[in-house]
Order: sequence, then structure tokens, then C-alpha cells
Amino acid sequence: MSIHVPLPVPTHSHETPPPSALSEEEQTLYDRVLEHFSAVDYTLSNVNQEKVALTVDEQFWLSYECLLRFLRATNWNAEVAIKRLEATLKWRREFGIYDKITPEYIEPEATTGKEFLFGYDTHGRPAIYVSPSKVGTEESPRTIQLTIWMAERACDLMGPGVETLALMVDYADNTRNPSFGLCRTMLDIIQTHYPERLGLALIAHLPWLLNAFITLLTPFMDPYTRQKLVFNPVINENGLFRTAADAGAWDADSTSRVFEPDQLIQEGWNGSQRFTYSHAVYWEALVKLCEERRSRMFEVWHRIGGKVGIKEWDVKVAVRDETIDAHVDVDGALTENGQLQS
Repeated sequence: MSIHVPLPVPTHSHETPPPSALSEEEQTLYDRVLEHFSAVDYTLSNVNQEKVALTVDEQFWLSYECLLRFLRATNWNAEVAIKRLEATLKWRREFGIYDKITPEYIEPEATTGKEFLFGYDTHGRPAIYVSPSKVGTEESPRTIQLTIWMAERACDLMGPGVETLALMVDYADNTRNPSFGLCRTMLDIIQTHYPERLGLALIAHLPWLLNAFITLLTPFMDPYTRQKLVFNPVINENGLFRTAADAGAWDADSTSRVFEPDQLIQEGWNGSQRFTYSHAVYWEALVKLCEERRSRMFEVWHRIGGKVGIKEWDVKVAVRDETIDAHVDVDGALTENGQLQS
């Protein structure tokens, strides 16, 4: 039986611990960044170069973990982190993250199923599938907009303690080089405005004709990005692994498995999920899943203070616990993963 909708956010634990305590020096630097963006008179230039206050969406985005991601990306230089955060806030306004790039606006670019969200890896990272063979010969700005929109939705679907996504690129049936300029632009956006958001990039069925293209692109990747690339991962009945050695050494107690079979689609990735992209069904389900989850996160965020610096962990744990509670039957029976007992 085929499935046409995205999988819900897992409610079982991926053994991801809460944020660890900062050192005294790190806390001082974090407080400096937090104080800057929490100032009651803080304003930022919008697309018309007018100084305006942070919107609620922007305050929500400026979480405890977000500030730390930018601090780590700048080697704990508070002033540089502030500048990068402000540059990203301006970019998000100009790009239209909160107003222009809506589901209705971007939907025409998604009808072929060239990009979609489905499943989670063993670390709870949402997976974005990309099929280059389904990309048209003319690559419009909406190609980039769709990728960014999908990345934003992946962030919506990250559970407690999950801050990164998994990118799944399948080059089966495709030997045409993608646009070098488009790839450069996407790479620059991800590395500049989404630091520490890429957890893993799995590239399957890479034909030798594209090796030269990848080689040309590699110098534009920072070391952090390069180490996330895995070419032609090994997939067998036990799931997906980075290498043949990992696959061969795997057992039930091993942590080397990247994806369990039931979190992988069958087509191209040999998973157990017979997923078929049916746009009319999938798109509505994805938009509803993300909008409902984001709405619930905002409710919790407002409830616990509604300001810059609130921990994503606290928000997502509350949403997870509410989700589990909602699945409890009249007897209060639950299995370990939050599903009803029969």
C-alpha cells in the first residue's frame, strides 16, 4: 500500500540531551548578544531601509539555540555574531521568508515532487529529498525559493534537541550538470544564513560524469559543510549507512545506522516506505502538518515569555508532551513511543 503524506514528528526520544551548560566565558558572550537583540528600543532596517522593530516571527526565530549557532559559527566572537545575525535578519526580510514565500506562492514550483520532506534519520533529523532529474531545464528563482521554503519547513519539524536536517539527493536517471551559478547561490545562502543547520548530505547514484562538477564546487564549501557530504551511501535491508564498513559491522546495539528502513522511501533509497509523490494529497498534508505544529510552538513560546532568547528545547518538549497526552486513551495507556496500546 502506497503512502502519499509526510510522516509526523517522532514523539519517542532520540536520546538527544537538553542544551548543555555554557562556560562562564561563553555565557558572558551569549549574554552580550542576547542583550543587544532584547533592547526595548532595538530596530533593524527593513527592505525600504526604514528602521523598524523586530516582528514576533523574528523574535521567535532569535531563540537561545539560534544565538548559539551564530556564536559557534563565528568562533564565539560576539560582535561578529551580532553582525551576522543582523545580516541574516535583513536577508530574511528581503527574501520574504515570513510574507512572500507562502505555500500558495511556492506551490507551482513543487508540483513535480522534485523536493519533498519525508521521514527522520536516527538522530531525529527531518529528511529533504531532492531529485535533480525532475528539475526543469530552466531554473528560475523559485527553484531557490522552494529549497529555502523546504528548509524552513524542516526546521518546523525538528523535535526537541534537533537543530539540523538531512539532505537526500538522488542522481538516478540524471547526468545533466545542474546550474553552477544556482549551486553557488544555494551554497552561499546555506553557509551564510543557516549555520549549523545541515546535519548530513547523502548523495546517491552519483554518476562519474558529475564528479568533475562536484570537484569544481567543493572549494566554495567551508570545511564544516564538506565533512557533511556522503557520496553513494550503502543501503541494505537494515537501513542506510555511510560506508560499507558501517553496514557490515552493524548490529542492534550499533549507532552507525543513519536511517532505519521504515524512515526511508522505497524508490531510489530501498526503504520500506512505498511513498509516491501525489502533489494534491502531499502538499495539503505537509502544509497542514507544519502550520499546526508552528502554531502550537508559538502558543507555548508566548506562554513561557514570548521574547528573544527562549529555548527551542523548552518549546518543543512542551509540544511533544502535549502531543503524547493527546494520544492517551481513557485508561491512560501508552507504549514507550507515545502510541496507544491495544
